Amino acid sequence: MRKIILRDRHKIFPFNEPARELRFLNKPLWLHQRDLFTPYDVEEREIDSLAEVGSEKVETLIYRDNLFFDEFFLEEFIQRARASGKACRVALALDDRSITTHAIHLQQGIRREGDVYVADMWYYPYGFEPNTRPLVIDTEPHEMGYYHVPTHMSNAMGDLVYQVPVKAFCSIEHWVHTVIANVIFGVFARGARLDREIEQDVTKNLQILWHAMLERKQVLSCSQVVHIGRNCSIDPSAVIRGPSYIGDNVSIGPGAVIDVSIIGNNVDIGTGCQVQLSVISDRCFFPFRASIFMSVMMEDSMVAQNTCLQFCSVGRNTFIGAGSTFTDFNLIPSKPIRALHDGKPMETGMPVLGGCVGHNCSIGSGMIVYPARAIESDVVLFASPERRVLDHTIYYEDSDHLKIKGGESLHTRMYDR
Repeated sequence: MRKIILRDRHKIFPFNEPARELRFLNKPLWLHQRDLFTPYDVEEREIDSLAEVGSEKVETLIYRDNLFFDEFFLEEFIQRARASGKACRVALALDDRSITTHAIHLQQGIRREGDVYVADMWYYPYGFEPNTRPLVIDTEPHEMGYYHVPTHMSNAMGDLVYQVPVKAFCSIEHWVHTVIANVIFGVFARGARLDREIEQDVTKNLQILWHAMLERKQVLSCSQVVHIGRNCSIDPSAVIRGPSYIGDNVSIGPGAVIDVSIIGNNVDIGTGCQVQLSVISDRCFFPFRASIFMSVMMEDSMVAQNTCLQFCSVGRNTFIGAGSTFTDFNLIPSKPIRALHDGKPMETGMPVLGGCVGHNCSIGSGMIVYPARAIESDVVLFASPERRVLDHTIYYEDSDHLKIKGGESLHTRMYDR
């Protein structure tokens, strides 16, 4: 098979990088995509437009490089497209709840054509041709909750739930999509697949139960649902619940809680930290009592003590100071949470949403960040009486280090807009 990657060079704010360079499930998106093709014998090319495809009469798959999908989605698309023997394009049903609820906001890559949604992924059995037919793939969404709200406290929405796909697919065009892909379509989807497997496979149930009894652990903490890498130091009082993946050379301190998460290599999680439904990339550091919930952290970043991140995205090589809080709950339910997209505030489709910090940032202690606000890459924010609460998006020009004489040389800009 010939695999052709259609480049998307649009830089995603506030990271100021194309989607292919951002981390998804602890891998750059381009590497995540490449690894999914390991079972297939492929020849890879990159192009900037379909006019460069060429006229070779060989089996060809083309996709845009800002698409996030998993092996289950890709496998079904290729198998069904091959079985049809015709040129096909990825399509999604208009009533697919994971798409309509989470994937169609703040983007243009998944768009309606006729009675389906289509996206930029094509299969050609005998080389490129102009005409294709839509091939509808069902993402098999499962409704899964993350907060059970007491009846006397709930609003009209009741319990807060997500539509979690078993076969994930979305277009990465905004920082909010890094949270959706890593959390809802990533670690949460792994939980949905495990739930389905347990419901349908008696053998899997017996395997999990046997290992739990043998290891004297709770069922969701046994080695069947929790992978622990080599040379890890895990305190006996730490709680790890699966499905979770712990990489190599990871240190987890006393009283820490890891719940349905992906932890990369060489990560240090200190005493009393909580990591739930999150992705922590390689070489990140949590000193103690830091909490991260349904968020993603890219590599080489640090969150200091008593800081809380919920529904957030944090870039690489970034420091967030002690006692900072990224608020995520919409205090006025009648007004939907909106985020800046192409310079305009647009609805995110998220009932709760935290903030985003770009690459190479240093954020002072005690900051409070409003929902859906972003801090651009290369920004330094000092803790001061004048700026403790961030109620708007912060650009590089607002960085505090630029107020110091010769400040540009003290903190070099690495990710230009």
